[in-house]
Amino acid sequence: MSLYQLFSILRARRLVAGLILLSTLALALAWILFRPTQYTARAPVLVDITRPDPINPTPVWGNPAPGFMATQIDIVKSDRVAERVLQLLPADQAPMKGLREQAQKKEKNGTSPDRGISQALQERLEVKPARESNVINITWTGRTPAEAARVANAFAQAYLDTTVDLKTDPQRKYTVWFDDQVKEARDRLQKAQQRLADYQQKAGIVSTDERADYETTRLNDLSQQLVALQNRGRTAPAGASDASPLVNNLRQDAARLEAKLAQNSATMGSRHPEMQRLQAELATLRSRMAEESARVGQTAASAAEAAKVRERELVAALAEQKQKVLAMNKQRGDLSLLKSDVDSAQKAFETVSASSAQARLQSMSNQTNVMRLASAVEPLDPAGPTKVQALLIALVAGSILAMAGALLAELANRRVRTVQDLSLVTHLPILATVPAVAPPRYVHPRLSAPASRRLALARSGG
Repeated sequence: MSLYQLFSILRARRLVAGLILLSTLALALAWILFRPTQYTARAPVLVDITRPDPINPTPVWGNPAPGFMATQIDIVKSDRVAERVLQLLPADQAPMKGLREQAQKKEKNGTSPDRGISQALQERLEVKPARESNVINITWTGRTPAEAARVANAFAQAYLDTTVDLKTDPQRKYTVWFDDQVKEARDRLQKAQQRLADYQQKAGIVSTDERADYETTRLNDLSQQLVALQNRGRTAPAGASDASPLVNNLRQDAARLEAKLAQNSATMGSRHPEMQRLQAELATLRSRMAEESARVGQTAASAAEAAKVRERELVAALAEQKQKVLAMNKQRGDLSLLKSDVDSAQKAFETVSASSAQARLQSMSNQTNVMRLASAVEPLDPAGPTKVQALLIALVAGSILAMAGALLAELANRRVRTVQDLSLVTHLPILATVPAVAPPRYVHPRLSAPASRRLALARSGG
């Protein structure tokens, strides 16, 4: 469609287009005259996702989760925040006064007044995140600037308080649970310590390491004494007299006398006094040697018997000491097990106590990663477009609607208004065009006939 066709349609349908344009302007004027004046206040808050918790510092790296800011916006719009706003706003000031009156009227239908007020406050609330930042703009629209600023600040403060509650409420529950766990861990530790003390008292254990070292050393000494005694018994000579120096001397003296007798027997007879003297001395030496050998043998037998008695005593003492060391090792094992129970209970108690202390600190913390950037101030200008802007918008919108209405009316009742329309209807080429004949103009009666004829000639000539 060409501009000429469009203007032709608008000129032909100017009545419809004019009615639509005037209706749009009239509606805009009525809206301007009767609309209530509203003001919008804005309270920006910052959600600092990189701020670590001072109690439990955990650095945050990278960007937040995609739904983090959406979650924060949902929290601002939640009923919990709206209920806290009811507690922050004074009941004798706008808008609470008017909203409470409206809610009391609806209370007859079974609706809670506070619930109705919360819904009314949420209807005028608008929460939008700033573009490419962690700032959330909380805006509220009211009838007066003071009302709008008051409610916007109340929503911002309620949001901050709610974030603190969402952080501390679970920690309070954890604190109660951890307190019970601390009591149980303390009881287990005390019972383990009591079992250890009772066992030490029952066994008479003061210092297990020193006593165990003493008993082990004594066992080793007894073992060494027994081995040495047994070695001496095995290495003792079969003839105890051979080990006596006196017997050996007597044996040597007797051997010399026997040699001397053998030498003298070649020159002397057996009755020679010298031979008789030597024989008497030899007999005396042999008698003394026999007596000394008997005495040494008796002494050796007594020593051997004493050694056997000592060996039996050492064997008995060694067996007793082994049993004592085994019992001591068993006591040490039981004591180590009891000490291990005490250490485990102590570690569990310390771990639970540390977790309980941390949960208690977090439950008392009033710091979050949400901060108010600025308080909402009373707006100077009302919300929405001004009167001139509204009329200009209505004029533009009315013009568009007027054109659309004229085109729709033309489509509903199509007419041939231009050469192009005729070609479209007949699907035939246009060979020639005849200019339209102008309608006759009205001639005033006072005009003279010549003037009328000249006018007619001028028209026909043109």
